[in-house]
Amino acid sequence: MERPRNILLIDDEEDFLETTARRLMRRGFEVKTATHCAMALPEVAAGWPQVVVLDVMLPDTDGIACLNLIKQRAPSLPVVMLTGHASVQTSLQGLEHGASDYCLKPIELDELVEKLIIAYNEAR
Repeated sequence: MERPRNILLIDDEEDFLETTARRLMRRGFEVKTATHCAMALPEVAAGWPQVVVLDVMLPDTDGIACLNLIKQRAPSLPVVMLTGHASVQTSLQGLEHGASDYCLKPIELDELVEKLIIAYNEAR
């Protein structure tokens, strides 16, 4: 399986963003971060990310609305949704709106990397 190189993390928890970005970079990924959906959309529109990791709860919009905005700009871009709040309804909504996968926080880095690789390869 091929590995994606460019990962965009969208999450309002700055500690999570910083730690996860640093750990992914140590594994050879290029990582950009955004704390708001609006901050992430220019990167998506530019075609930079190969996979997006998107938190369900954001300060400027909810994750499903952000997912819809991402998919409008890049329909085939794989998006892995994350949440600290387990919700079957939200996970089903995310999948119905084009998310590749849905995971609960906290997530082990190995599991996240595996999901990123699977999402990337399934979208190709």
